[in-house]
Order: sequence, then structure tokens, then C-alpha cells
Amino acid sequence: MLLSQAQGDRQILAKQLGISPHQLSYVTHTNSGEGLLFFGNTTIPFVDRFPQNTELYAIMTTRPEDKKQEMKRA
Repeated sequence: MLLSQAQGDRQILAKQLGISPHQLSYVTHTNSGEGLLFFGNTTIPFVDRFPQNTELYAIMTTRPEDKKQEMKRA
């Protein structure tokens, strides 16, 4: 998982992981639900806009704000 890496660190990681400049754009100044998936030698960029008002979102979310809200409702 790459979160909020400094630009120099991003460049080093991109070189080590073989991430192209286009793929790197999916982990640079992005929003929640955007990123890269690695499967073997394949790198898959994704953008996922999952509806937040669903039970499935409540189960899957890792956002601390969402978890805190869920605990208040319980």
C-alpha cells in the first residue's frame, strides 16, 4: 500500500516496481477509491466510485470517519 509518499520516494518506488508515468498518476494527488492493483507481473489502475449509502459500503470501508459514524449508530 502506497499512501502519501513524497515525490522523490514515489519515483524510487515507481522505478523499483516498474510503474509507468501513466500508472503513477493513479497514486499521485488522487481521491479515495483510486489506485493501482498488483497481480503477479500485471499492474491494473482503477477508479472506483462506490455508493456510500449502501450496506456493502459500510462493510468494506476503511475510512476512520465512516467507522466512527458506524460505531455511534450501534
